[in-house]
Amino acid sequence: MIPQSFIADLLNRVDIVDVVGRYVQLKKGGANFMGLCPFHNEKSPSFTVSPTKQFYHCFGCGAHGTSIGFLMEYSGMGFVDAVKDLAQNVGMVVPEQDDKIPPAQRAQMQAQTMALSDAMTQACDFYRAQLRTAPDAIAYLKGRGLTGEVAARFGLGYAPPGWDNLKAIFRDYDVVALAEAGLVIDRVDEDGGNRKRYDRFRERVMFPIKNTKGQVIAFGGRVLDGGEPKYLNSPETPLFSKGFELYGLFEARQAIRDAGYVLVTEGYMDVVALAQMGFPQAVATLGTACTPHHVQKLMRQTDTVIFSFDGDKAGRRAARRALEACLPHVADNKTIKFLFLPTEHDPDSYVRTYGNEAFEQEIHEAMPLSQFLIKEVVGEHDLQSPEGRARVQFDAKPLLQSMTPTALRLQIVRGLAQLTQTTPHEIESLFELAKPVALSRKAPSRSGRPAPVGLELQIVRLLVGHPPLALDIDEAALSAFQFFGAEAAERLVQLVAGAQALGANGGFASFAQHLKSQGDEYDEIISEIARGAESDVDADRLFLRSAIRQIKEDALKQELMQLSAAGLTPESIARFREITAQQAQLEREKQAEFANR
Repeated sequence: MIPQSFIADLLNRVDIVDVVGRYVQLKKGGANFMGLCPFHNEKSPSFTVSPTKQFYHCFGCGAHGTSIGFLMEYSGMGFVDAVKDLAQNVGMVVPEQDDKIPPAQRAQMQAQTMALSDAMTQACDFYRAQLRTAPDAIAYLKGRGLTGEVAARFGLGYAPPGWDNLKAIFRDYDVVALAEAGLVIDRVDEDGGNRKRYDRFRERVMFPIKNTKGQVIAFGGRVLDGGEPKYLNSPETPLFSKGFELYGLFEARQAIRDAGYVLVTEGYMDVVALAQMGFPQAVATLGTACTPHHVQKLMRQTDTVIFSFDGDKAGRRAARRALEACLPHVADNKTIKFLFLPTEHDPDSYVRTYGNEAFEQEIHEAMPLSQFLIKEVVGEHDLQSPEGRARVQFDAKPLLQSMTPTALRLQIVRGLAQLTQTTPHEIESLFELAKPVALSRKAPSRSGRPAPVGLELQIVRLLVGHPPLALDIDEAALSAFQFFGAEAAERLVQLVAGAQALGANGGFASFAQHLKSQGDEYDEIISEIARGAESDVDADRLFLRSAIRQIKEDALKQELMQLSAAGLTPESIARFREITAQQAQLEREKQAEFANR
């Protein structure tokens, strides 16, 4: 867990204009910077970046956030990775409360990572240079319909024949980093004596695999002739874990946003060939089944994920594994589909045979996840017999148990109940599904609390826009918030505590990042502040003091009325005097404030 104070300090040091400017062409426009929104198609700029608020906002699609949020949305990074990326750029070291690694060891690990990354970059440059003088490799790529432009876009290269070609670029061919990066293989004699080192990749077209920052972290090599293995991938290294990475994601990010979906294929060549033929929104898993980490990465990029598989048995098995990986991440605002091509085709050959329009139609008609799940569990079972229906339920149970209680799960439960002659309630009870949806009468509000209105809403806006104002709020004010009701008071107390935790240097960007990490309760207010002009903090401070004083006065009046209605007692008389003194003090504060204006 990264401390909130560090996040606030980081966002104070990072300039969002520089961060966004790496990816979006920005022009000065008044107090802000303007550009074309990278999250939706537009011809005139509606995307603004505020250097004072350290926040971005698009008036077209509503996207907004901090530097951290931008990296997460644009690059598909997770929160921790985005924080580490920004911290590295400003020379900060991210503290982690559960980090037990000694500083010296951590520094050694960072140095190792840098060495591996440098080795991969040099190797990539070498392979790309070799492709220019490799007629057989060039002929192979042209035979697959690829142009030099697409080959350059994906950084394709060629590993020439020979056992130690990398000696040409690495002065110390025996350095440990080459083996750790998976570029070379060390073979030791059976007696443990002589060690022989040789290049892992030889006589192969090379596909660089990049992370979300565009750094080369691994390679896939495709043999030119009928040799085996057909594809050779880098091994697992400190830089590369195939269960986390997707080929072509770095290159496809903007195309995915433009298309509104990502197409997940099974191979490198599918991705490159589809990009050549007008489908640059394709990515591929790296010689492994789709994992939940892959799904999370894809969901950060788009609301619609379409998996493309061959129609043979192997393709069906791969689709089933992808289905299982997706289920824990299913959400009602996300769409997941499965596209099955004829047995004799992969995406590349299908487009070449039938054309772009036919492939687009296949994508449009892809099978929704709900339909594929039902199809999988029904299989060849006999729905006319009790045993067959029971077996369908048996097969469906672990799949439905892995889903969160969404509206889509309820729809699948209803469909399954109809097929197996039961009721949705019976299915949910039998399967022991967490938080049964079928029994719910009414969906709760997003935060579980009514939205703030009136004076409460104004206070919330001020605190979100200028968190240091919360430092002026004392215990008496926190108690007086009960005047708004228990739920509103709880919200204000939590908001004040979060703002005060940031300290005097807390800003709108860091507080907004904190609030968004807690849920979407304040999204509308954050968006409103991001869209509006910068407010005068001194004027806001005066208004907040006046509002807090008004709340205290109203709370005291309310208590006086309750005391009068209850009748006089020694205790109530004493409390009456206390209230009168507090009211007099509030009046003196008001008069002093007016005198100083």
